[in-house]
Amino acid sequence: MLSGKGSLLGKGRIVAHCLLVESSDGLILVDTGFGTGDISDPKRLGQPFRAAMRPELNESETAVSQVRAMGRDPADVRHIVVTHLDLDHAGGLSDFPQAKVHVFAPELEIAQNPPLPEKARYIQKQWAHGPEWVSHEVDGDTWFGFESVKPIDGLGDDVALVPLVGHSKGHSGVAVRGENGWMLHCGDAYFFRREVETPRRVTPGFRAFENVTQWKRGPRMRNLERLQELRREHGSEVELFCSHDPETFDAHTHRAE
Repeated sequence: MLSGKGSLLGKGRIVAHCLLVESSDGLILVDTGFGTGDISDPKRLGQPFRAAMRPELNESETAVSQVRAMGRDPADVRHIVVTHLDLDHAGGLSDFPQAKVHVFAPELEIAQNPPLPEKARYIQKQWAHGPEWVSHEVDGDTWFGFESVKPIDGLGDDVALVPLVGHSKGHSGVAVRGENGWMLHCGDAYFFRREVETPRRVTPGFRAFENVTQWKRGPRMRNLERLQELRREHGSEVELFCSHDPETFDAHTHRAE
């Protein structure tokens, strides 16, 4: 139902795909996944989420543990750029209390004061430590035709916050330029790797999940169409990937090793 493989009722696998970026201003973390606070107090994630997703809360898989395993000091993570503040993306914020947290302004606004239908997705305890929020508005910059924001002063055009609203009110992609071109972390703009292909393909499980978790369908589908167009026209210049597709994550992990 999720991967398109295996038995119909078999347990599916999804991941939380984060990036660690070396820059001239220290380390940059894109999304944080679950954090050590979620592991020590899993009840804060809520019973409905835990029952539906059955997260495997393993401290060695937290971003802070993986940074240490790479021989790096978590204190060197100077900036965190989040695609959005859902509970499975923002849990590790408190593990990097000294980092500035960059977020699209509409996302921070709704996360801090969520209406009743959105309350379950935003866990206030995940940022109860009082992070240094850096809230961004669209400022006229563009990135491959998308509105964008340069979130980190001093890094020029190497990192861009690209609004892709729909999954949440202030959902964004995060574009990072590396040695081999651009990577666009699309967050939850889509969930299955073949959704940005033409024609679009998605498994029944992920189609249902996207519909259940979306803030508004109209803008989500429009942005998905724009990502398909980006892949068709600039696929050699920009590599797209989403947060939760395990095969894409495994491919990136093997390349990093």
